[in-house]
Amino acid sequence: MKIIPDDLLYSREHIWVRVEGDLATIGITDYAQEKLGEIVSLDLPEVDADLERDEPFGSIESAKAVVELISPVSGVVISVNEDITDDIGIINSDPHDTGWMIIVEMDDPEELDDLLDTRGYQEFVIQETEVD
Repeated sequence: MKIIPDDLLYSREHIWVRVEGDLATIGITDYAQEKLGEIVSLDLPEVDADLERDEPFGSIESAKAVVELISPVSGVVISVNEDITDDIGIINSDPHDTGWMIIVEMDDPEELDDLLDTRGYQEFVIQETEVD
């Protein structure tokens, strides 16, 4: 089973969220980076960009595919991880920690209620792999 940290919430689009007050740190899951393979490019929003839940906030490209990154929350981008723009391999090697992508000041923390906890995400991934 892939690494699925207990302290995060997860979207069905394989995005994780670490919540601290009204701030949401966002990245892709270990499962997502493994499915994508080696990541070759990343397009992220600028600081101060407005995000809408369930709308793309950027894209990620690997040798296998180009995938839109779907925001799990609405809000304003307050930080972008410059380290991953310098070394994109961090997303593959450490997706849940140093491989974070953006920090968003959330408009409505209740949007988090629609996300999955660790067990829910594990079950979702198992169902998805059975379909593949």
